[in-house]
Amino acid sequence: MRAVVVSEQGGPEVLELVERETPEPGEGQVRVDVQAAGVNFIDIYQRSGAYAMQLPFVAGSEGAGTISAVGPGVADLAVGDLVTWAMVAGTGYAEQTLVAADRLIRVPAGVEAEQAAAVMLQGMTAHYLVESTFPAREGQTALVHAAAGGVGLLLCQMLAAKGVRVIGTTSTPEKAELAREAGADEIVFYREQDVVTEVRRLTDGEGVHVVYDGVGASTFDAGLDVLRPRGTMVLFGASSGAVAPVDPQVLNAKGSLFLTRPSLAHYVADPAELAERAGSVLGQVADGTLTVRIGGRYPLAEASRAHADLAGGGTTGKLVLLP
Repeated sequence: MRAVVVSEQGGPEVLELVERETPEPGEGQVRVDVQAAGVNFIDIYQRSGAYAMQLPFVAGSEGAGTISAVGPGVADLAVGDLVTWAMVAGTGYAEQTLVAADRLIRVPAGVEAEQAAAVMLQGMTAHYLVESTFPAREGQTALVHAAAGGVGLLLCQMLAAKGVRVIGTTSTPEKAELAREAGADEIVFYREQDVVTEVRRLTDGEGVHVVYDGVGASTFDAGLDVLRPRGTMVLFGASSGAVAPVDPQVLNAKGSLFLTRPSLAHYVADPAELAERAGSVLGQVADGTLTVRIGGRYPLAEASRAHADLAGGGTTGKLVLLP
């Protein structure tokens, strides 16, 4: 079987398509024939060395496919089951992969493998952000950066469903239209408009209750400036680079603000919570209340192009590899 392997950390060019032996599942594992794998910024961080990884490793951590073998000790999954997973390092970019049974979720009827692979990581991210990290509620106002991105479009939908007013930032009219279709009430074109000025204008100077920021370095300071007193900055990513250290006194001076840097891994570490969160997201996809936009499909051999496209900032929705 073929897999995309990282033998040395660096740019997209280090992603190498290689032939490997068909893996055999061990205790508590199953083998999955991968039908689709999600491409995420965490894959870029692991490939580049921003996140330390033991070399060599198979790139990717999210996918969906059909079980083709079951290891000892696995009682509740069977060959032929369509399953999906996320946040399992070394599992995604391959034709076949081994995954611990307790990290797998059965894909419900009405959801295709490609949809499942596209929504697991980003969908559960949006879910924990609006349900757990900052439980958004009707009547509040949220600023969503990169509102036409994979997480951004899902955040807009989930927040709008709660009755939250959504202000989204995008770079182009095309992206703005996607964000509006997902539920954004207002759009700020961050390349042409001053985000702080526009958000203050749109909120009559009061500011927003929460900022959801997966961009990082280029947006963080402005995000603090548009929060109302006791507002919350939710920094969940760094697509533009890491944020510089923050003096806690700044949070005091700007209105007793809250700052958190959450990670999905801590919100799905418990198998029961993983099952509940994934079940909610996939259930919304199945009943049509949550739409998954796939912005690009790539063969395994073009994983490097997928990474370059994602890092370039020109994509919308989710990118997937199709082994």
